[in-house]
Amino acid sequence: MLGKIKKLLFFLLLIRIFVGVMIPILQIIPIMWHAVRPSRVGDMPAVVNRFWLRKGYEGLTFFGTILTPSQEEADRFNNSHDPMKNHEMIHLRQAQATGDSWLRFYLLYIWYWFFLSCFCGLAVRRQLRNAAYLLNPFEMEAYDRMNDPDYLAQCKDGATEWRKYARMSVKERLRRYQEIRQQLKRDKR
Repeated sequence: MLGKIKKLLFFLLLIRIFVGVMIPILQIIPIMWHAVRPSRVGDMPAVVNRFWLRKGYEGLTFFGTILTPSQEEADRFNNSHDPMKNHEMIHLRQAQATGDSWLRFYLLYIWYWFFLSCFCGLAVRRQLRNAAYLLNPFEMEAYDRMNDPDYLAQCKDGATEWRKYARMSVKERLRRYQEIRQQLKRDKR
């Protein structure tokens, strides 16, 4: 009898885990299904989806929608145009510059992330905890230009500054990232 109860509890636990993982995955399918080319997206709405965001991240551009960890963040993205909204909109312009294709943008993004994850030296990873994310050329351009409210207007046909960062060595990117970080700290004051 006790064995059957344990099996039942184990089965219920598996169902709970499956549902806990599948529901957030199923929530993004309509976003992907209804996605239009980046050039047809005017403004990206923000929606809540805690599953896809790691702790400390405010938003994630996903096929023309900004995923946020809380309703408060979603409301902030939807009701104002602050630097983080600008950051996510730069990703939209980058997708336009990669052949006006979300798929091409994400493949390149993942390629750079994977490359940095594998080949970014241990010394760099010790200096910078999220090096593969922060030294990704797409993120570097977005962080570098997020406080420039005119940048989106300048790059109507797509943001291409990420190509400059892609040509840099990892050490050059790290040096440039540190400069960007100092500038962001000054801009917050």
